[in-house]
Amino acid sequence: MVNRRDDLLDAAITVLGEGGMRALTHRAVDAAAGLPAGSTSNYFRTRDALLGAVIDRFVARERAVSEEIVARHLPTTAAEVAAALVDMAREQSGPHRTLTLARYVILAEAAIHPPLRAPLLAGGDRVRAYFLNWLRLAGSRDPERDAPPIMNHFVGLVLHQLAAPDPAFDPTAEITALVTAVLRPA
Repeated sequence: MVNRRDDLLDAAITVLGEGGMRALTHRAVDAAAGLPAGSTSNYFRTRDALLGAVIDRFVARERAVSEEIVARHLPTTAAEVAAALVDMAREQSGPHRTLTLARYVILAEAAIHPPLRAPLLAGGDRVRAYFLNWLRLAGSRDPERDAPPIMNHFVGLVLHQLAAPDPAFDPTAEITALVTAVLRPA
């Protein structure tokens, strides 16, 4: 079944990921979706309505990608946590590059448009919960302490790969060294 609303929102995510916030217009979304002019405004009368719906759709799509990756991994060691993060970094900077770029565009917009923060934080909380569980399973004595340096480094690593793509991108050694150092036995 075709869901035109989701098609429009997916097209809007593509517009954001490929052109940034300034590119997000009703007309650009219509064009990206291959639909007649005015289609997007029939569903979303204002840019704010469009952006709010885009965030909801974006969070749902990112959750699906995260759950797909989580289903492939149940890490119980630091090395397995690192392998899962390497997989995630490759997914986010490769096949899901446009979705990841859209996330960064939306995050930057949320910095100056506070009403966008709540749905983004709720989506991020779900990913954080998965990650904290991974750290617990891998033996972390304090996942709340251990998560931020790993997660923040991961975010920066992916952002760098998106900004300056390296065809030979292989974060295995870097991520493994960090996760092993943070989760080292006491």
